[in-house]
Amino acid sequence: MILLRHGQSQFNLHFHATGVDPGIVDAPLTPLGHEQAEAAARALAGEGLRRILCSPLTRALETAAPIAARLNLPILVTPAVRERRGASCDIGTCRTDLALAWPHLDLAHLDEVWWRAEGEADHEADDVFEARTQAFRAGMEADPDWAHTLVVCHWGFISAVTGRNLANGEWVRCRMDDGGRLVAVEG
Repeated sequence: MILLRHGQSQFNLHFHATGVDPGIVDAPLTPLGHEQAEAAARALAGEGLRRILCSPLTRALETAAPIAARLNLPILVTPAVRERRGASCDIGTCRTDLALAWPHLDLAHLDEVWWRAEGEADHEADDVFEARTQAFRAGMEADPDWAHTLVVCHWGFISAVTGRNLANGEWVRCRMDDGGRLVAVEG
């Protein structure tokens, strides 16, 4: 499996410059982020991928799009791999508006407000986030095609699943250890 962090977003650009949340909800990619997505598409072309799982956040969808086009693979929108909600950019776009922006994607399985449960706090609780990442790992362990899967996701999710901190547009290959846990492959 390969975990790919989305390209640079408008949020990343402003937050890294100021250290202040710029209030950009569901931040799109910057021009550099689009270049990073295109570079990932070229780099991943020979990796034997058979499917793409992608967060429903716009920056991830925009990163996955050139990869899907180059590899002729559908994007399987997977809310389980979204970022941990803690900043303005982690507030998603409702399913209705996503469907208008991405009419070729199957979004029928998404709730209208898919990034949080009704009544949930602004930030995703530690135990809720941990349960989500554990469920993802367990699902991948049981999936016979896990080794040929690209997951386009986010810094916090990748860090929680692998312990690795990736820059925008970077990716890491993972393997299953003897205990069925995802482990980042060095090198």
